[in-house]
Amino acid sequence: MPIKTQADLPAFSILEKENIFVMDENRAMHQDIRPLQVCILNLMPVKTDTELQLLRALSNSPLQVDVTFVNVKSHISVNTPASHLNKFYVSFDEIRNRKFDGMIITGAPVEDIAFEEVDYWEEVCEIMDWTKTHVTSTFHICWGAQAALYHHYGIQKRSFPEKLFGIYPHKVYNRKVPLVRGFDDIFMAPHSRHTESPAEQIHACDALTVLAESEEAGVYLAIAENGKQIFVNGHPEYDRMTLNNEYFRDLDKGLPIHIPYNYYPSDDPNQKPLLQWRSHCNILYSNWLNYYVYQATPYDINEIN
Repeated sequence: MPIKTQADLPAFSILEKENIFVMDENRAMHQDIRPLQVCILNLMPVKTDTELQLLRALSNSPLQVDVTFVNVKSHISVNTPASHLNKFYVSFDEIRNRKFDGMIITGAPVEDIAFEEVDYWEEVCEIMDWTKTHVTSTFHICWGAQAALYHHYGIQKRSFPEKLFGIYPHKVYNRKVPLVRGFDDIFMAPHSRHTESPAEQIHACDALTVLAESEEAGVYLAIAENGKQIFVNGHPEYDRMTLNNEYFRDLDKGLPIHIPYNYYPSDDPNQKPLLQWRSHCNILYSNWLNYYVYQATPYDINEIN
């Protein structure tokens, strides 16, 4: 089933060329079903890249998903044209009285800044509190996961000696939990971050259940409130070339960066990276949409609480 979005969103034509089922608003209006209402708080700098990655991940489900993109008003994006934001995004004020079946809060390039010093921190906190009563299930990614673990459970982030950067193996725990249904015992996932939510603090929090963890990268996947809150400390949605682009970007800036771990064949940046995580990504997002959004949300969206 399709992703529903505006036909002139740049990602729409790219997804169509990839043979991914997307549907414009006009066609969707003539289907006698209720699409899932999912809003995406996109905090990433190049928003068009993240739009494409997330829509691609959400498309592998037999459910129609109506996506609303949200941006913060307390921060001016310099890497995405204002015309794009004005056309395809809404502010939190415009949706605060609506209910949503699901929400995604993305990562953000502010890991080296204390949470309270991020210019949009108060706005993000307001949104995270709002999700408790207005969203059936919220899916937090990377910095979004660290921010939510800190805001909801007081788990402070911790810096790495050097950037965690590459593709890492993870082991599945609590296999009976539907979110990891269909996962292999060991699966791969991308990471690109300078900080972590300490594993010992996550394990010590009775409200959190760890579902997947890596010896090198720490806790990857955790869940709370029977799936109302999901935390992903990584970037399963990344494209094949995302880490490659980050690597050469940092090299060009003269920043300290090592070759992404387990990414290029023979650690040779001149070779095409291996795509080792796409199937895991598809299963993760499909499980979230099915078991924690579609199966849990009321048919009358106004009954969400």
